[in-house]
Amino acid sequence: MPNLTANGLTIEYESLGNPADPAIVLIMGLGMQLVGWPDAFCRALVAEGFRVVRFDNRDSGLSSHVRGRRSLGVLLTLAAARLGLPIRPPYTLDDMAADTVALMDGLGIARAHVVGVSMGGMIAQVLAAKHPARVQSLTSVMSSSGNRRLPAPQPRLMKVFMRRPPRSADVERVIGHFVEVFTLIGSPGFPSEREELRRRIGGWVRRAYNPAGTARQFMAIVASGDRRRLLGQITAPTLVIHGADDPLVPVEAGRDTARSIPAARLRIIDGMGHDLPDGLLPTLVEAIAEHCRASVAGAPGAGAAR
Repeated sequence: MPNLTANGLTIEYESLGNPADPAIVLIMGLGMQLVGWPDAFCRALVAEGFRVVRFDNRDSGLSSHVRGRRSLGVLLTLAAARLGLPIRPPYTLDDMAADTVALMDGLGIARAHVVGVSMGGMIAQVLAAKHPARVQSLTSVMSSSGNRRLPAPQPRLMKVFMRRPPRSADVERVIGHFVEVFTLIGSPGFPSEREELRRRIGGWVRRAYNPAGTARQFMAIVASGDRRRLLGQITAPTLVIHGADDPLVPVEAGRDTARSIPAARLRIIDGMGHDLPDGLLPTLVEAIAEHCRASVAGAPGAGAAR
């Protein structure tokens, strides 16, 4: 896959479809890589008439790993946040949004439909608020406003996260850990076959594995705090998609995000957890493609959040 220099970093990316078609820029979540966007999902959006760009965020995949100030790690970052102590991350969500703008510049994309999942949804929100001229539409998927009063992840998940393998662990142990994580956060209404899940995660881990980078990304999320006031500045037509059965970022986070963005539409999907399972891809593609087209046609974006 190609790369380019953007915002002083090397960003690995893939561009699919006709460069003359309207662009959809996909932003992935915490610790995830561009290959976390299913190939079938990207091909389906191309078939809908869009150019699709997916990329590795800084500190993920084959993009630049950021050096400098040492990260606190996930547990210490959470502890500092609960105690109200200052968190000084090596970079912020604003910086990651600027990476996306710089990537768009490098690819000659003046304006794009921006779709982000989880942390990627947070980056997309910041991008839409602070770089409004670059965002034709926003789709925020299984993400949050940063409101600290929202429900926390289920306790069983935190136990698994705290058991993450040590740096010295072999590849198979790392893969096994992530299979357990994705089994727990996955969509109960659209379960993934375990061996296929293991094959897919194995490809991700063998391509790149950077737990220190994930910790730095997590610091950026926590340090960004409550973004509801910022979300109130978004003018792009916005669709918020959230799973009714998301155990990691509970559905109230989706409702709160939609309430915080003017005229945002909310789509809650029964049986959806915190993943992009094959069984849900047609539903997601249809919803995103329709939203992108409506934003161009000037169709009203208002809708009641439920």
